[in-house]
Amino acid sequence: MASRFSTAIDCAATLLLLISVSAFAQPQKTVRVIPESKHDVSAPLAELDRRTPAQPHRFSPRLLKILPTGPAINVPQYPVPDQALQQASLPPVAANLGLHIDGLGQGQYGFLLEFSPPDTNGAVGATQYVQWVNAEFAVFDKATGALLAGPTQGNALWAGFGGGCETNNDGDPIVQYDKIAQRWILTQFSFTTLPYTQCVAVSTTSDATGTYNRYAFSFGNTDFADYPKLSVWPDAYYMSFNLFLNGASFVGADACALDRNAMLAGNPAQIVCFQQPSSVASLLPSDMDGTIPPAAGEPAFFMNFGKNTIQLWTFHADFTTPANSTFTGPTILPVASFTQRCFHSCIPQPGTTQLLDGLGDRPMYRLAYRQFSNGVESLVFNHSISTGVRWYEVRTPNATPTVFQQGTFGPDSTTRWMGSIAMDQSGDMALGYNVSSSSVYPSIYFTGRVAADTPGSMEGEQLIVSGLGSQTGGLNRWGDYSAMTVDPTDDCTFWYTQEYIQSNGSFNWNTRIANFIFPNCGPNSGATAVLSATKLTFPKTPIAQTTSRSVTLTNTGTATLNISNVAITGDFAVQSNTCGAQVLAGNNCAITVGFTPTAKNSRTGILQLTDNAPNNPQKVTLTGTGMSIALSPTALNFGPEPVGQTTAPQSVTISNVSTASVTITGITIATLPTDYTISNNTCGSSLAAGTNCSLNLSFNPTRQGTRNAKLNVANNGGGSTATATLTGTGQ
Repeated sequence: MASRFSTAIDCAATLLLLISVSAFAQPQKTVRVIPESKHDVSAPLAELDRRTPAQPHRFSPRLLKILPTGPAINVPQYPVPDQALQQASLPPVAANLGLHIDGLGQGQYGFLLEFSPPDTNGAVGATQYVQWVNAEFAVFDKATGALLAGPTQGNALWAGFGGGCETNNDGDPIVQYDKIAQRWILTQFSFTTLPYTQCVAVSTTSDATGTYNRYAFSFGNTDFADYPKLSVWPDAYYMSFNLFLNGASFVGADACALDRNAMLAGNPAQIVCFQQPSSVASLLPSDMDGTIPPAAGEPAFFMNFGKNTIQLWTFHADFTTPANSTFTGPTILPVASFTQRCFHSCIPQPGTTQLLDGLGDRPMYRLAYRQFSNGVESLVFNHSISTGVRWYEVRTPNATPTVFQQGTFGPDSTTRWMGSIAMDQSGDMALGYNVSSSSVYPSIYFTGRVAADTPGSMEGEQLIVSGLGSQTGGLNRWGDYSAMTVDPTDDCTFWYTQEYIQSNGSFNWNTRIANFIFPNCGPNSGATAVLSATKLTFPKTPIAQTTSRSVTLTNTGTATLNISNVAITGDFAVQSNTCGAQVLAGNNCAITVGFTPTAKNSRTGILQLTDNAPNNPQKVTLTGTGMSIALSPTALNFGPEPVGQTTAPQSVTISNVSTASVTITGITIATLPTDYTISNNTCGSSLAAGTNCSLNLSFNPTRQGTRNAKLNVANNGGGSTATATLTGTGQ
């Protein structure tokens, strides 16, 4: 969430990278060391829950305000073109939606809604999924979705611990899973009573319902550490905060490192911090995904964004000699220009004038780090801008950082915001977010891409759950973040949790937990998919009429090809598909595609097959031309006719099948104009929408043999010229 006070294109990107600036990448020497206030080992979670008194039901749950880190921009004054806005519409994301259940929220699992917004957060572990919202958490069986523990008050983790961690349940929660040590980390702040404190609990096993090493770190009576974000790195747990003097004046972001090794062992621990100036806000620390750690001693990374830039710092923590710790940066990387999304009250909803917060002033959690088997290091993160969700992939962050790709996902005018992004072991990327507009209730969607997709592009979005109401009652708070995490057991399955609402009202939010996987993630199955064509070109086709083309799919591999989805975009549709769900090794099948243009001129689309082949998904580019003018018939055969004589006339109807008037610039006979005659032409220089005209054609051969010609109707209705073939035989 944020602070609280209770109140009842790729080429262009490459050029930019060449001028990335690192002149300001200097070490920052001011180190602040915060020793723990206390630590201990807890009883098991069930016992902690039993010791925590039930919270009194409040007639009016608390609204959690958010403190801006700068001037609140609600309406962009100087919108700029977004050169990274994705133009191509791709098929639905090639990922299979699996488990999706309601998380904590109104009417779920006995949850008592105490705050708004929920600050929806969660992480996946070896066998469990833990979700934490304001101000309770729950443990779920990740295989079945069954509730294993909770809902549990956040401060129950510190029952018997004493101080603000035990007595205050102030929220802003983060839950993480340390994949290296197979431990859970749960943290929230305490600010209702002084001193301002960060409460951190590290599980002693991979079971989130067991015991915890508990810690409290005091930031004193003046430094309110708001909007905490936690990451896992081999040498430390890194955190970022936005610091506010006396809970009011923003003084800058704080980049901190927690002594991970000490906390895993339950030993005394400390935090090492580098306070940033007020010009630096809302940093995100790098959070390791996957099984390949960064090189020994490699620093953690912190990132945020500025005006048409993203910025990178490196943090090396030394807990033995904290003064030797370094925080270096920023390296400034130019990116495609953008106008940031509003901070406060700008997201529309159906049936109400109540607007939701956009939080466009800050990057969205997480900054996901991954090292691939070929040694490539990658960081991905996102933020909300006026045209959609802007996302980035930065590579070689510890050498020469470069923006490998960037894009803005905003396929229509509906608002998309509050995103979270991550990558799996195969380089597939998943991006989850909220969607809302004056006609769409706040809902949860996701999109994604595979490594073979065009850089800077995401595939078509897929619905996770539709909202059924708008947030009303003057309540603008939404978010303040969500969480996309990657399953540590297969390093392929994405887990996403986010907020939505099931009915109109205030203080009645719900959340959703969903997982999905890209079929190509992981080792090669042995199946191989080969298409007979990667592009199908259709003939010129009148609007609303249909022409067809086919493509053959062959499995040249040694294992069964499993096809999970066949999708198509544009003015195209699958007419027949003999492939089914499986294609055995050595077999083939065919897919016939129909082209039915909805408008004139060039029309494009993509046929996409999602399967378990290593080159998944397979794509066929589809192109055709829509025409406003249709001829009927399109072929006339006059049969045999003696030379010098004339056949009886045959009629041709010329129709305007579009919704706009078409100019006819000429009606002629091509190839053999002397063998065919036009008569009774009722067509003028233009043809109104939905109307037709006609003419007659006669065959009068000048020589013996086959006499082929064309009737050409030149026009401005797309496709340049409509034609009909003419055939006759001179005798």
